[in-house]
Formats: sequence, C-alpha cells, structure tokens
Amino acid sequence: MAEIDRPLPLLGFAAWSGTGKTTLLERLIPLLRAEGLRIALVKHAHHRFDIDQPGKDSYRLRAAGAGQVLVCSAQRSALVVEHPEPRDPVLAEQLRWLDPGRADLVLVEGFRHEAFPKIELHRPELGKPLLHPEDPHIIAVATPGARGIHCELPLLDLDAPHTLRDFIMQWLATHTRNTP
Repeated sequence: MAEIDRPLPLLGFAAWSGTGKTTLLERLIPLLRAEGLRIALVKHAHHRFDIDQPGKDSYRLRAAGAGQVLVCSAQRSALVVEHPEPRDPVLAEQLRWLDPGRADLVLVEGFRHEAFPKIELHRPELGKPLLHPEDPHIIAVATPGARGIHCELPLLDLDAPHTLRDFIMQWLATHTRNTP
C-alpha cells in the first residue's frame, strides 16, 4: 500500500463505528483552531447522503442530470459531484478537491485502510480488536484514561481532547513541517 501524496499535512482518525470519531473531532477542532491552525476535514460516509434538500434548486438541477453542482453564497460554497458508477471513495482523489491555500492541516475521519498517518481511537467496552497491530501507519492510540492498552505507540486520553491537541501540535512540528 503506497502512502498518499499530499500537499498538506494529513492526519486521520481510525476506529470502529460507534467509537466517537465525530464527537472527538467536534471537541478537537476548536482546540486546534485556537492554536492558529486552519483545518480542512474529509469524512468518509458509508451510506448515501444528500447535502441539498429535495425541492431546492441545487437538488432539482442535480436530479435533472448535472454531474457537478456548485452552490455559492456570500457565506459558503458547496460542490456536489455525482459518481456515475458507485464505488468506495479513494482518499487521494478526494483530497484534490481541497484548496491547500486555505488549510494548514487536513483531518480525516475514516479511510482507515489507506496509507497515511492515523491516530487509532479505541473503546475496549465495544469489544472490537485494536487496529494498530495490522496498520503500520497508526502513530498513536487514544483510549479512555490513556490506559488498559499495551503497545509501544504513544497512548492518549480519548476523553481529554487537549491531550490529542498537544500530540498533534508536536507531531506537526517534528514530522510534517519538513516533509515534502
């Protein structure tokens, strides 16, 4: 598995469903923003989704056959691209949509089988196996209380987002800034 070529630092969060990836990111992103980082996020959805609503112009035009619909306002823009042949998304292809001039760090939720640096989130009470023994791209493990797991990777407290912020800031300073 070849590592993803990327113009921006890229860090993922890999976990089984129900571990709390989105909840953690909701708490972590403001902490990283407070450090001055501009955050971009790519989230893998395992289900069908719509960002525009039935009856709205963008929905109607997409339903009429537009393969790409870009909706723009003074506050935001959203691009909806239809895939003619449904297939699982590839992270490297999705990263091309991001504007590297508007972000300092790309956080990725999901895409756990792809080759890029990730923090594993693990809740032992879910009864799921650890991912890091099979994924050499996992650089740390976050679990409640940062205990109960025996591994050589850094252990972070999943319930204390500031510990993940501190780890990410150190990781950015030592591993990513000098990477082409």
